[in-house]
Amino acid sequence: MTAKPLLDIKNLTVEFATRRGTVQAVKSIDIGVGKGETVAIVGESGSGKSVTSYAVVRILDRAGRVAEGSIGFSGIDLVGASEAQMRDLRGREISMIFQNPRAALNPIRKVGKQIEDVLLQHVQATRATARAKAIEALEKVRIARPEERYDAYPFELSGGMCQRIVIALALACQPQLLIADEPTTGLDVTTQKAVMDLIVELTRERGMSTILITHDLGLAAAYSDKVVVMEKGRVVETAAAAEIFCNPQHPYTRRLMQATPRVGMALRDLLPEAAAKPPAVPRILAAAGNAAAPLLRVENLVKEYPRPATGSLLAKLIGKAEPENPAFRAVDGISFEVRRGETLGLVGESGCGKSTTSMMVNRLLDPTSGRIVFDGQDIGAIPAKQFALTPLRRRIQMVFQDPTDSLNPRFTAERAILDPILRMGSLKGRDALRARCEELATLVGLPIELIDRFPHQLSGGQKARVGIARAIALEPDLVILDEPTAALDVSVQAVVLNLLEELKQRLRMSYIFVSHDLNVVRLLCDRVIVMRTGEIVEQGTAEEVLGAPQAEYTRELLTAIPHPPL
Repeated sequence: MTAKPLLDIKNLTVEFATRRGTVQAVKSIDIGVGKGETVAIVGESGSGKSVTSYAVVRILDRAGRVAEGSIGFSGIDLVGASEAQMRDLRGREISMIFQNPRAALNPIRKVGKQIEDVLLQHVQATRATARAKAIEALEKVRIARPEERYDAYPFELSGGMCQRIVIALALACQPQLLIADEPTTGLDVTTQKAVMDLIVELTRERGMSTILITHDLGLAAAYSDKVVVMEKGRVVETAAAAEIFCNPQHPYTRRLMQATPRVGMALRDLLPEAAAKPPAVPRILAAAGNAAAPLLRVENLVKEYPRPATGSLLAKLIGKAEPENPAFRAVDGISFEVRRGETLGLVGESGCGKSTTSMMVNRLLDPTSGRIVFDGQDIGAIPAKQFALTPLRRRIQMVFQDPTDSLNPRFTAERAILDPILRMGSLKGRDALRARCEELATLVGLPIELIDRFPHQLSGGQKARVGIARAIALEPDLVILDEPTAALDVSVQAVVLNLLEELKQRLRMSYIFVSHDLNVVRLLCDRVIVMRTGEIVEQGTAEEVLGAPQAEYTRELLTAIPHPPL
């Protein structure tokens, strides 16, 4: 006789009331999670993954409701449970790790106190024991110096550290069921592996069940027992992890597999068979670009930040000398080149100096020392505030990581795309500007009818296209791409990556591609630089660095990548 699952979702339908009528976000789905089992729910944005989890813990938006079906948890009907019962169950029996750890933490309350709050609310500690138990919870998630971290605020911690704090909060009361909603989005591969290994180890130790919500098929393959595939609010396929990745049955599952970057693929291979794939274009660099002078040359680049002064107030008052406190070097004497028509990948863990380097090259940040030579001119010697006023500004542009946060919510897509032209271009006249906007929208594959919409009316992929159109509006020579596909579904990512490659060939641009996704870097980049703690540990062609790495650190990064068994 089959054991009854710990969580039993039957015929669940979730509806939302909107201005245009009722919308079904989840449609008659069945999902079961056994005791000690890890079930991955995969699918693209809008598939109903997160809505399902919110329905389980009863934190749906005010406009949402369970219209039909049941959710049984350990013999309790969660749909019919009172709010008092749910408050008791949340955190104590069912816990959730949210996608954005910083947003899940109170920014003005010490992290140790936040763990205490959970323990006290569910009577897992007394006022006398709460601090010790909170520190113990920090120790269990492998946080170094937990007594010190207890008094830290979220803004003082890295993204990976904040994620560990959120895990400590979720597991503090030893719940029966853990729901992890995209727990590693935005984390580098080694931090991602450490976080997922930690979740698996702690849940197995306690015999807990886990729901892993993700759009990363490699992650689902590596860390789940069973996979549920959702599309447009429906479950289209359910099977054991090994079976679903080796022998997917549903066409949608097969499309997700195809769009997942992996070794041996080309960019065009990511696109669906039915899509009109662009013809293969030989890389510009392959022609004769190697002998030409580089577009960008960085020499011995350094960026230092002063450390907080040490010593007591009394020592300062009596004039006692403070101990020497050297500045922190975020970037430590790095040198590299970017050739014309080339894509250079910049990879490494969080805090390695990738973003600091890209901000200095983009002249948003002044270097402490070193040279940034762009087309023969040392632009590093021009202060960042003055650089914005020079003609060179239009020749270096940037596509930012978060397509939502990088767009002004009060600007339409048209206004956002035209912003660089209005600030630095020479084009005048309403009709001419509109025509240029439509030309750019067409170039990046954004439907013309969408350019009058505001960011909140666009999907993630559409917002990413607006950001790209804005960056190429002035036809720059160099575009810096800072994790441009990190928040996108795999199928949208496939389209955007192919779009970037096509635009580079057509407009003869160079890219600096900052990313922690080494599979994407392998597909898009000609050469790769690997950074660690502000220094370059290895650089060379993508084939050399990612195919036969010389540095042990590079091998560690590659080993940490989760792969579906395809």
